[in-house]
Amino acid sequence: MMIAIGTKNRAKVAAVEAVFADECDQIVPIAVDSGVAAQPFSDEETRMGAIYRAKQACAKAQADVGIGLEGGVVEIDGALWVCNWGALVDRNGTVICAGGARFPLPCEVAEEVLNGKELGEVMDEYTGKRNIRQKEGAVGVFTNGYVSRTDMFFHIVKLLAGQYEFFVKTNASRCQLPTT
Repeated sequence: MMIAIGTKNRAKVAAVEAVFADECDQIVPIAVDSGVAAQPFSDEETRMGAIYRAKQACAKAQADVGIGLEGGVVEIDGALWVCNWGALVDRNGTVICAGGARFPLPCEVAEEVLNGKELGEVMDEYTGKRNIRQKEGAVGVFTNGYVSRTDMFFHIVKLLAGQYEFFVKTNASRCQLPTT
């Protein structure tokens, strides 16, 4: 089985490899567009970005399965929270989605994101490091290293893999979510 990942981001690729390395012949990271804003601002937009990435990766690589992982932000009660979504798409058109953990951003970081900067760019400036999004991510910084970006996406990829296995093995019916 070939799995295509709709990104070359090391943190996201590591999460997929950790879940699927023993189960597939080939895992192929592919740079694809998310189809949404560079900084998604809702659960809906972030989820749609993950679905679009999964579909694009699957089609571009002619893979058995495509996986898309997308990070975004959502405003809740006046605070900006990080949200993460994943999607698994197979060549038969099956679409599985899962969301991950959430955490609030400090006011000074949230303010910069609300002013139009991408969270990854803000985090690089905030920490004085480069490519935070490829490494520990904002979650690694704001959990003091307890949870990395790979950890957070690992959880989502496990949710995707488990749901996919369940629905394929049991042929159970699913409620269909919008996928475009």
